[in-house]
Amino acid sequence: MVPRFVLAACLITYPAVSLAQEPAYSDDRSDGKALVRSLYNAVARKEYARAYSYFSDKSALADYRDFVEGYADTVEVEVKTGTVTPEGAAGSLYMPVPVAVRSVDKAGKEHVFAGCYVTRLASPTVQEPPFTPVMIDSAELEEVDKPFDQAVPTVCHTPS
Repeated sequence: MVPRFVLAACLITYPAVSLAQEPAYSDDRSDGKALVRSLYNAVARKEYARAYSYFSDKSALADYRDFVEGYADTVEVEVKTGTVTPEGAAGSLYMPVPVAVRSVDKAGKEHVFAGCYVTRLASPTVQEPPFTPVMIDSAELEEVDKPFDQAVPTVCHTPS
């Protein structure tokens, strides 16, 4: 089963993470790229509630159980991110993150996905408690027929 949501400066590669191994816990919501890395860290550690929590609009996602089921056959993930160009709008800072994701399923088949995560930070100076850190507003990834090393989009934009 291919995951429904393959949850993404210069091009950076994060090493493949076997889901049989448990990487060190990482929850960094300081910017869009860090949040995408944290998302995949949560998936690698099978902490699906944490992964799901990074999305601001759960109604745009699959039901939580389907979200988890989307990763049932995933045994390895690797992420590359491209250049993030922050864009300010209406009291928010949007950080579109171009990503390529390589996943390997239980049968050993490799899948490459490419697309964009749009992350957003509501202005900290106007927030009231509880504080809301950087969140994923949307994710648009699709399986591509490109080598992983060439799959990162050159640019992403915030939706109009």
